[in-house]
Amino acid sequence: MGKDNRVRKRVVVTGCGAITPIGKSCRETFENARNGVSGIAYLRSFETEGLPCRIGGQVDDAWLSCFSTTKLQGIEKCASRGLKLMISAASEAVEAARLDSIENRGRIGVSLGYHGENPTIEDMLFFYRYKGRNGWDLSGLSKNGVYSYFNFFRRKPDVGTSILSILFDCKGKNFTVVSACAAGSQAVGEAFRTIREGKADVMIAGGCESNVNFGGFIGFVLIRALAEKYSSPDKASRPFDRKRNGFVMSEGAGVLVLEELDHAVQRGAPILGEVLGYGSSADAYRITDMHPKGDGALFAMQAAVTDAGITPDMIEYINAHGTSTLQNDYVETMAIKRLLGERAGQVPVSSNKSMIGHTIAGAGAIEAVLTTMGINESVILPTINYEFPDPKCDLDYVPNEARAVEYGIALSNSFGFGGQNASLCLGKFRK
Repeated sequence: MGKDNRVRKRVVVTGCGAITPIGKSCRETFENARNGVSGIAYLRSFETEGLPCRIGGQVDDAWLSCFSTTKLQGIEKCASRGLKLMISAASEAVEAARLDSIENRGRIGVSLGYHGENPTIEDMLFFYRYKGRNGWDLSGLSKNGVYSYFNFFRRKPDVGTSILSILFDCKGKNFTVVSACAAGSQAVGEAFRTIREGKADVMIAGGCESNVNFGGFIGFVLIRALAEKYSSPDKASRPFDRKRNGFVMSEGAGVLVLEELDHAVQRGAPILGEVLGYGSSADAYRITDMHPKGDGALFAMQAAVTDAGITPDMIEYINAHGTSTLQNDYVETMAIKRLLGERAGQVPVSSNKSMIGHTIAGAGAIEAVLTTMGINESVILPTINYEFPDPKCDLDYVPNEARAVEYGIALSNSFGFGGQNASLCLGKFRK
């Protein structure tokens, strides 16, 4: 086959938005992360008495109080809590990017990492008790508001992109990524490829999750993946620390508006950074365990580097997946060493999850937002709760305090259950 001589389009970031347990906006989230603020507390969304883990990261309900029926154009009944978080983050990013000024809405798309909403305890009890001797009485399912068919829509992952396309009048490419903890990064990465290949001018790309409820929480409790030993909630998420013992589940959303460079310049849009490359891979190993040598993680990072047209020695920072589990942190450390070789100990690596917790489908997008902001402001966010070094995890994890340093190229990693891996190469915009 001949060499592909097409000039690849450059893809820049023209808007960012986020809502997390430590901030109702990307700016507030970034500033609190810069100051090492933890958003982890005892859960208040459901009864946790008797569970080995009773903590998580939750967004203040007051931050979502602005959503009225008018704001959501009558479709709020279809929107799960996770999607309301997404709408908040997307509204911030869309306003920053001034997308309302674009006339050709057919060239604006949506790419979302999202898993839908788990049924509530009330829903489960209702269905368990509902069936009588004579079978299902469908006419009575929604009688007197006992059960609403809107619950069906809230559980469907594809409804998220539909709602966003309606709210922001996006008539172009529209797709949902369902890939566990890698979903947010893959949604951004696939949006990046869509623009680079000339199939869209602009993409609203991100991820969201709000399953800090019994239905979403109990599965991770049963597989013993969550932190069960902690002196206080804010000390529980401790990536790369020797006393880490599980991740902390959280909720939130992150959004980047990605745009083809010439299109952004022509309309005078703000340019916050550039997506340089994207890599995705599968461990092809086990559902709940990473490949013990970090093969999948390494392949994703190598692919992102190659896609960006750079070499590993040009990487200046890695925003790690860093979940605070024994296996993930060790394997990710090993994969980074394999990627960077002798430079591994010189490249800062940190985990935003030490402060925010793990927002699952939202994690990669939130971390891409924070990485982009960090590059712009010459700040590397810290890994808090790093108190007891682990000899098996021996990189520079930017312990406990943010670091002021200028850098231009970073990787942002997301490695999900089932061995689904993604890595984004993000950079400072240079003309």
